[in-house]
Amino acid sequence: MKRYRHAASGILVPLAAIAFWQLLSAKGWVNATILPSPMQVLTKWWAYLRPLEAYDPSMGSYLKWCFSGELPQDAMGSLYRVLLGFAIGTGLALPLGLAMGYSKVVYALFNPLIQVLRPIPPIAYIPLSILWFGLGNPPAVFLISIGAFFPVLMNTVTGVQNVDSIYLRVGRNLGASRYTQFTRIILPAATPYIFTGARIGMGTAFIVVIVSEMIAVNNGLGYRILEAREYLWSDKIIAGMFTIGLLGLGIDTVMSRLSSRMLRWHRGLEQG
Repeated sequence: MKRYRHAASGILVPLAAIAFWQLLSAKGWVNATILPSPMQVLTKWWAYLRPLEAYDPSMGSYLKWCFSGELPQDAMGSLYRVLLGFAIGTGLALPLGLAMGYSKVVYALFNPLIQVLRPIPPIAYIPLSILWFGLGNPPAVFLISIGAFFPVLMNTVTGVQNVDSIYLRVGRNLGASRYTQFTRIILPAATPYIFTGARIGMGTAFIVVIVSEMIAVNNGLGYRILEAREYLWSDKIIAGMFTIGLLGLGIDTVMSRLSSRMLRWHRGLEQG
């Protein structure tokens, strides 16, 4: 019951913002071309979501027909790029971050290069990504990988370096080997930092995918928003923006639940 009360309280501010937005539109205080009403956006969102063709059982399953609309196809295209780029970026960042945090030699070797590259925004790589990979998914995935790489890397390094030394001393006193200390003490202690970096990296991936789709691909939510801008379809722009927000919220919720489930032991230590 408490969970439902929290969920209900969390939608109060969005509902109030939508009501105020509707009031501005109803009173004619804003130009509908610049800021369409919530009902206009909802109508466009439904038209954007609706399948392009009438359902014909002979053409395939009902589920396939449901996902034949422009919005589901764009959303799946963007989500595919986000998840692939995030997986590549995280897959490279995790081992390097663990090595940099654990070994002073590895840290000294890689940290200068990392600190030079880290402040460069992923969108600065757009010209190079197009030169290297051409157009289509590869440059978009490359940019998303860069966006996800650094948050995961830096949080992993910080997590390993901030392991309480008392745990390491206890492990050594109990005769734990270096491998055991790393797998049973350092890695679990750094896991909360890693999950935090992953959530930040996923948020960055969603930002980068929209920019990359406006430049390098001809489908996806970012491409559709740019197309709508050229025709002054403000309602479609806002519908696409809300779709991005809902996708991001869904993935962040899943990651938050996964983190809470895997780190129950960590909350127990904090409460103790």
